[in-house]
Order: sequence, then structure tokens, then C-alpha cells
Amino acid sequence: MRSVMWLVLLFSTLTHAANPLQEAIAELQPSSLAAAEQRAELAWFAAAGKPFAGVQVRVIAEHIPTHWYEATVLAPLFSRLTGIRVIHEISGEDDVVNKLRTQQQTGLPLYDAYVSDSDLLGQHFRDGQVLVLSDFIAGAGASVTSPTLDLADFIGLPFVTAPDGKLYQLPDQQFANLYWYRQDWFERPELRQAFRERYGYELDVPQNWSAYEDIAAFFTEQVGEIDGQRVYGHMDYGGYDPSLGWRLSDAWLGMAGVADLGLPNGLPVDDWGIRVEGCRPAGASMARGGALDSPAAVYAVQQYVDWLKRYAPPEAQQMSFNQAGNIAAQGHVAQQIFWYTAFTADYTKPGTPVVDGEGKPKWRVAPSPRGAYWQDGMKSGYQDVGAWTLLNTTPLRQRQAAWLYAQFVTAKSVSLRKTLVGLTPIRRSDLDSPALLAEAPRLGGLVEFYRSRAARRWTPTGANVPDYSGMASLWWRQLHPAISGKLSAAQALHNLAVAFDQHLQVVAQRQQNPCAPQLNPPRGAQYWLPQPGAPWPQLADERPPGRTLKYQEALRAWD
Repeated sequence: MRSVMWLVLLFSTLTHAANPLQEAIAELQPSSLAAAEQRAELAWFAAAGKPFAGVQVRVIAEHIPTHWYEATVLAPLFSRLTGIRVIHEISGEDDVVNKLRTQQQTGLPLYDAYVSDSDLLGQHFRDGQVLVLSDFIAGAGASVTSPTLDLADFIGLPFVTAPDGKLYQLPDQQFANLYWYRQDWFERPELRQAFRERYGYELDVPQNWSAYEDIAAFFTEQVGEIDGQRVYGHMDYGGYDPSLGWRLSDAWLGMAGVADLGLPNGLPVDDWGIRVEGCRPAGASMARGGALDSPAAVYAVQQYVDWLKRYAPPEAQQMSFNQAGNIAAQGHVAQQIFWYTAFTADYTKPGTPVVDGEGKPKWRVAPSPRGAYWQDGMKSGYQDVGAWTLLNTTPLRQRQAAWLYAQFVTAKSVSLRKTLVGLTPIRRSDLDSPALLAEAPRLGGLVEFYRSRAARRWTPTGANVPDYSGMASLWWRQLHPAISGKLSAAQALHNLAVAFDQHLQVVAQRQQNPCAPQLNPPRGAQYWLPQPGAPWPQLADERPPGRTLKYQEALRAWD
């Protein structure tokens, strides 16, 4: 019997190896498509790729599980299916951004496509160097655009559509920053009683920064040890690294309440503190009507510094994004105010300290608590897509081949399987699929978030930043002195706001676009602070009483 089974397996393997279509179908299960639909879609890619057989395309993406799956499984599948050779390079996010910027500045053909965040959208539509996909699809890319692309099925399409109404990037993977906590610890009766006796309210999901701080102090300073292990009530990172900038620019100020009301980013002042007049950035400093050095911004950064130093593991102060990403999965952190769902795959691995014996998480994600300046109507958190980005300078044949690959790794035939591996969903049809709904109990609330209407209130950097790749580095270089204690939060933010204004002035001279920056004349903070909206004057009390909600009640914010 065993010999028969072995022969069947061998025959199946040889058949798949000899038939790339069968091999792809075997790997790409489950699918949101019916079997015949999946076969037809994959057959289209095989046929569309034939004229490009032998072409080599080189692409680059950051190192998260989704992109590793693409590089090690999907790229070889696509090559065997189409004859197009793909070199899918994986690197750090900062490296991806820098290489994209280098190619734009020098014209050197480094890569045929990039998977970079939609945070760069404001730059793309003003610089005119990135391929306008909606134009390409209607023109030179029509013959290599899948009839089953179904753009309306992508949940992150607004993030990659510029104010001019055109599509600049194609979503590849999507992630958000949510509140993460150890539900099993929060449910322990002795901990709940101790917290209630000390703080006067329940140990549940924090609704404001005061409650988050109380819970952080409780676990780090009062509890200290659980089951013989040193535990902490907070995790973040503060190393001198570009990723520190992403941590602070990814809506940290927005969650504190720095920006104006209005989605996706606050209008006229966004969550980077940049005032926009019409579509033209007009300044980041309070002197020019911005909010980057406003009292709310100082409050936000000071809280970040204080919590990192007082409640996080000591080594966190020197860590980067990737070093800190799976620390809480080691089982000694009670909560994280800003947890990247891109790391969900690492937190659901069987056998890790944050997964129980049945493979279910001991943790949950919930809406993040808001700072003292936050008001209803502001964005609730950060969410972005890593998206396929092609350049106008790439030769047409390379662009067409790269576009085929970009569509393949996001196609309905592929995306559900890829989502189950990397847990970074991009398509509504996947979120509605029985396979993903069945996985929901294993994912701690991730699926519930993406299926909720609230997901629209978690947004990326937005289109107001006219030169993301140039301005992103200012965040970490100017604010690390506040983390290290060399400067106060107010002084560091003043330096950052001045640097932003100077950079906007330089960009204004370079960009030939109706939405290029045009700075307001300096009028001083005392002129702008009494005006309605941001920059907001300092609150008399930046620490209201802590407030928590039970998990199910907290999730109603997602209804």
C-alpha cells in the first residue's frame, strides 16, 4: 500500500512539475474563486506572459512574512507559469525607500518595480516620476492587464488614489497599528482585584492614554513578575534608526490629537502637523499655521519618551522596528499601544508563549487609546498598504512584465492563500471568504477589524506630504535627541518644525505642480493658537481620569 501511495505522490509531483498550471493550482489553495475561475485566471497569466518569456524583472520589498512568501514561493511559480524570470529582493523598508529615491534622482535602472508604502503618494502625484497606473491600464498596459483584476475589490484603493483621482500604486499587503494586550493576564482575578484596588476602575481595554499609563505602571512596577518571569506593561523602541521616524510619524501625533478633525488626515492641519491650503502644503511650524511644535505635539512626544523609559524593557531604548517587532511574542509584555498587525504571523505560531495549547492566541487587538487632545472626528490610528510602484523611466517591455508579476501576486487566484500565510489582507473577497472567517478565532481580532467600518478611520500618511522620502529622515534625526535626553521634547519638535518648513521651501522650488508647497508667511504662534482648530492651545489638564471598557464593548468602536 505504501509503495502505491508513494507512486501516486511521485506521479503527482512529476505531473505538477511538468504542468506549471497544475502546480500553481495545487499551491494556491484555498482560493476565493471557484476552481474553474481560478484555472481560467491562471491560464490568462500563462498566455499573457508568453510574449515576455526570457525577460527578467527585478523587484524589491521589505522583509515581512508576506513578501518572503512572494519571493520564495510565488516568484518561482510565476516564472514557471509565464517564462518571465523574477528576482524578488527582500530588504529593510528604509533601504526600499532609499533605492526608490536613488532611482528617481539618478535615473539608474535599479529595479523594475518596488513594493513601497502608500505614504509616498503625496510625492508620487506631485513629482510625476511614478507610473500612473490608471492611465497605463487604459493605454500601454491594456494588453497585459488581467480582465479579472477587479480594482474595486481592493480594500486599500483610496490609499493609492491621489487627489487628482488617478491610481498610482496597486495594493500588495495591508497592515494597521492597533492596541495589543495579553487577555489571559487581564482576566486573572488576582490581577483584576489588585488593579481595581489601586486605580479605582477595571483592568480592561484602555480608552485613553491615562488608563494605558496606569496599566503600564501596574504591570511594570506593581506586578513585576508573573509565573516567575519579569514582566513589563509597555513595549516600544527608541534606537537611533530610521524606523524611529516611522514610529512617530505613523499617526502617533494624530492619536494624541495634534491634527484637525476630518478624514483621512485632518483638515487643514494633518497628523504630521502640516497645514494645507487647498492642496498646497503651507507650513509645519506654528509660526506658519502648522502644529508640529504645538502643545499637543509636545505632549505626544513627551509621553512617548516617558513610557519608553519607565515601563518598557530597558533594552527597548536601543531597538529598531524589526528588533522590537516580535518582542511581545516572547511572553513578557502585557500591552502595546501601537502594535503593527504586519507581525501577526509571528504572534500566531504554535508553541510560542502567546499561543495556547489549542493554537489560539492569548492576546487580543482592540482600538488604540487616544491622547488628551484627541476629539471625535479625528483619525483613529495608522493603516497603510505596501503597494506596487512602477516608474515612468522603466522601459516599456520591463514595465509590462513587472505589471504582470504585480497582478499575479495580488490576483484573486493568489491573494487568499497569501493572506493566510502573511495575514496582511488586501481584498474584500478574501475577508468575506469562509476560509478566513474560519481562521478568525486564531487571529485575535484582526479579521473583525478589517471587516468593520472603523477600518476607514485608520489611515496612512496621506497626500499632504510632498516629499516623503526626503522628509521621513527628518523625524528620527530631529526627535532622537528627545528620546536620548539630550533635548527636551519641545526643543526637538521646534527643530523638526523648522527643518520641515525649510524642506517644504526647497520642494516648492523643485516641483512644478499646482499642488506644490507654498508656505504661509511667518505670523507667529500667538496669531494661530487663538484661531479655530489646530494648532490647539495647551489643555489645563492633560491627564484626565483613566477609563477602560470590556473587550466586547471596546470593539463596538469598530461597528
